[in-house]
Amino acid sequence: MSLTTKIFLESIKIYAHHGVLPEERSIGTYYLINAELHTDFSKAMETDNLHHTISYADINDIIHQEMKTPSLLLERVAGRILTRIEKEYPQVTCLKLKITKTTPPVQGEVFGAGVEVEKTFK
Repeated sequence: MSLTTKIFLESIKIYAHHGVLPEERSIGTYYLINAELHTDFSKAMETDNLHHTISYADINDIIHQEMKTPSLLLERVAGRILTRIEKEYPQVTCLKLKITKTTPPVQGEVFGAGVEVEKTFK
């Protein structure tokens, strides 16, 4: 039997100050962040014990903390989040992360623009 287990956070809405243009860093805008972590939480399924899984509240805190540090590029923000999760949660085998700027400074009507990264650790 094969079992795949994932923890995810969907559409975390955070106001932050990232961007190449000075106005983007001074005014700021909303971002939507999606995170998916592959980890074996099968023991938590049996025990109902938080210590046998990863708290999505803790992952949410990491994302919020890293979004507070202004960067020119969303690629840099994604890299910081990825590095923190990899370091603090070695049981994660794969991480998918998507950061969307909801009002990118581009011509026309665009719902969002951003970056997406997926890393397999093991």
